[in-house]
Amino acid sequence: MPTASHRSGIRSNAVITAIGSYVPDTVLTNADLEQMVDTNNEWIIRRTGIAERRVAAPEQYCSDLCIEAINDLQRRYNVTLTDVDYIIVATTTADMPFPSVACRIQQAFGIVACGAIDLQAACAGFTAALQNANGLLYSGAARKVLVVGAETLTKVTDYTDRTTCILFGDGAGAILLEADDSREGDLLAAYSVTTGSGGHQVYMTGLSQSIGEHQLSNPGKIVQNGREVYKWAVSTVPDGIERLLNGTRYSIADIDWFVPHSANMRIIESICERTGIPVDRTLVSLVQYGNTSSASIPLALDLAVRDGRLSQGQLVLMYGYGAGLTQAGVLIRWGLQDVKS
Repeated sequence: MPTASHRSGIRSNAVITAIGSYVPDTVLTNADLEQMVDTNNEWIIRRTGIAERRVAAPEQYCSDLCIEAINDLQRRYNVTLTDVDYIIVATTTADMPFPSVACRIQQAFGIVACGAIDLQAACAGFTAALQNANGLLYSGAARKVLVVGAETLTKVTDYTDRTTCILFGDGAGAILLEADDSREGDLLAAYSVTTGSGGHQVYMTGLSQSIGEHQLSNPGKIVQNGREVYKWAVSTVPDGIERLLNGTRYSIADIDWFVPHSANMRIIESICERTGIPVDRTLVSLVQYGNTSSASIPLALDLAVRDGRLSQGQLVLMYGYGAGLTQAGVLIRWGLQDVKS
């Protein structure tokens, strides 16, 4: 059973005013992986839906991806960033424990006075960061917040483990939120829940080599019990979505786009089947980019913005789930106008 929970309808004055994204140039295809481990393209597609993923260069780190995504955001929407009050970076693969990635961003963009933190909620990180940003804006503690989800997961992937190395890729997505007290904000509802008893099912070691009575293996690399994570996600995420919507006037039928964490297409299909969300109303980034953890939702959003699927006024349900085991979802009325090329 969940160990902690929070729900559902929220107050918001947060308006999304820009979005940007970035993925590294190097592409790792399924054919490439066939040369590295005992696998094949057909098996990978059938089990995950992933065709390729992007790989950061050896000297390219999480902060570098973030900076490129924010540059993209600024170029396309011509927004001012020097007056940003807070930077929140959702990541599990920071350049280093400290200084934070958010501090590197503050320096890169010359933002004189702002808070800067990294938030670690794994694959639920980006949606959790949006919840936190909304709180800062609605409370008046900030008027402009930059939220980034970014990962360099290939740097912590074991390429001898055929069950995990097929999954992970690198990328970054950024959203700018600003306070607008003249109307209802874009964020309509939020929900979060944690099941810490399942933490040993997907992890990467740090200072400790154990979680409670569970001894950990493969130091410094991602370890995942895929079967158990799958069972947890498909059995609990639909309930989380129901709880999120229960505090609103909306139902599944009202949702224009569902944007789940792009972990695995089979998981997403099962969640859709159990909730009644049509798969063709789902935005994903995993086909091109693989599982990018906290970056997967903003990457999927920006892909849809760029190709015109996501448009102003649509109702969007974002839902992250992953290591922890933790979940965080937000319901948003997409208010961003057309993107500049």
